[in-house]
Amino acid sequence: MDLNGKTILITGGTGSLGKKLTRKILSRYSPKKIIILSRDELKQSEMQQAFTDDCLRFFIGDVRDKERLYRAFDGVDYVVHAAALKQVPAAEYNPFEAIKTNILGAQNVIDVAVDLGVKKVVALSTDKAANPINLYGATKLCSDKLFIAGNSYAGSKPTRFSVVRYGNVVGSRGSVIPLFLKMKESGVLPVTDERMTRFWITLDQGAEFVLMSLNKMKGGEIFVPRIPSAGIIDVAKAVAPGCQIRVVGIRPGEKLHETLISEDDGRLTLEYDRHFVIQPQFPWWGEERKNGGRPVAEGFTYSSGDNSDVLSVTEIKNIIKEFCDGEQSDILRAANN
Repeated sequence: MDLNGKTILITGGTGSLGKKLTRKILSRYSPKKIIILSRDELKQSEMQQAFTDDCLRFFIGDVRDKERLYRAFDGVDYVVHAAALKQVPAAEYNPFEAIKTNILGAQNVIDVAVDLGVKKVVALSTDKAANPINLYGATKLCSDKLFIAGNSYAGSKPTRFSVVRYGNVVGSRGSVIPLFLKMKESGVLPVTDERMTRFWITLDQGAEFVLMSLNKMKGGEIFVPRIPSAGIIDVAKAVAPGCQIRVVGIRPGEKLHETLISEDDGRLTLEYDRHFVIQPQFPWWGEERKNGGRPVAEGFTYSSGDNSDVLSVTEIKNIIKEFCDGEQSDILRAANN
């Protein structure tokens, strides 16, 4: 897919993934514009200091505000929808706020993209959307279904929608690794449950997967990468091997293990060398859209608890070093600009 001369909009673009995606697009292409839509003026100001390319545009706005989206999406070719309320405890205690952003905001993105003729929309999802037990996961499952159904909603119009679903992003805002790094000096790391596992993907891998999915999508797919798992105790050992572990108990809405593909979704899943595709249950999805994928085995699930690809403590240390080096680079870029 050639993004030269195209206009790309990223909702929630001042987040960790948005910034990494922006940097990758600028390093490979000469887009007409990259529009960063987000609510936070401070983060937009900080991002403007770190990025000096003339094609960047910064829009203060919220996906809850449909009228603002009409202005922002005008002339846009591709949208990456990354805006969401993502903190599990916050969503448990403020449920309708999560609904307004993650569900009503998703429908606003769909409506405006169809009305203004956006070519492709990729919406970012989460492992918590598979068999959800918390409000955040439930809102993202609903959002996923809205985006997939958006292909029917678009009718004869050219707009196509797909979803990217992956696990914890190393170093993303509010994730456990920055928390552990911050608390390392105290000598004690809080762990919710020693048995807990999670899927892990780096910011770089996440951004690459989004670009790959944007390129390959026909409309209607949920793209799931093949990624490793890690136990929370191994993460703690990698961050601070000398620290005491304090078990604090599972927070409201948390699981011991996360699932990217449930057994029910497995019946619709195609396997590729580096990823999976969950197919939609709509009549417009035909054999010509499979692109060589192989059906997975009967009873297939993809869970962090029984994943065959498990990160060692040494591998986690290397990922953390990569994250810290990247953070330092961003700080230096902002200072130099």
